[in-house]
Amino acid sequence: QVDSHKDLPVVDASLPELEASDFVPFRALADMPMAMTAHIRFSAVDAAPATASAPMVGVIRHVIGFDGLLMSDDIGMQALSGDMAERAGASIAAGCDLVLSCNETPAQMEAIAAAAGPMTQAALRRADHALSLRRAPQPAPVEELRAELRRLGGIAA
Repeated sequence: QVDSHKDLPVVDASLPELEASDFVPFRALADMPMAMTAHIRFSAVDAAPATASAPMVGVIRHVIGFDGLLMSDDIGMQALSGDMAERAGASIAAGCDLVLSCNETPAQMEAIAAAAGPMTQAALRRADHALSLRRAPQPAPVEELRAELRRLGGIAA
């Protein structure tokens, strides 16, 4: 009901409810090489948004079982508080490996990089693993994809 680009969404489900429903698809994909946090507050876990929550990153790592490269969602979104450097520092302190910044000024980017600091050894290991899985894209059957999009009710491209 709330767009994290504009405000902080809150999920009030209990941890057992989250484990039985919301976390199921993430657990099924826990072996993926990369993931991104969400700017959502899970009140059963912490008062901070997941991106800035060490307890929530602990849930991602230990309950869900994800050990891949974890990056924040865009720290320029309005769900987070503080300036860009504070947001970046909070994301790294919570356990994110990387900070995503999409629309900041060069001065803000410099502050973000300084606050994020160098990658940890664990983050470098996870990044190396994710990069090792890259493959060249295969040619796409554009007309088949457009037909599928039309069948699904999307805009014909």
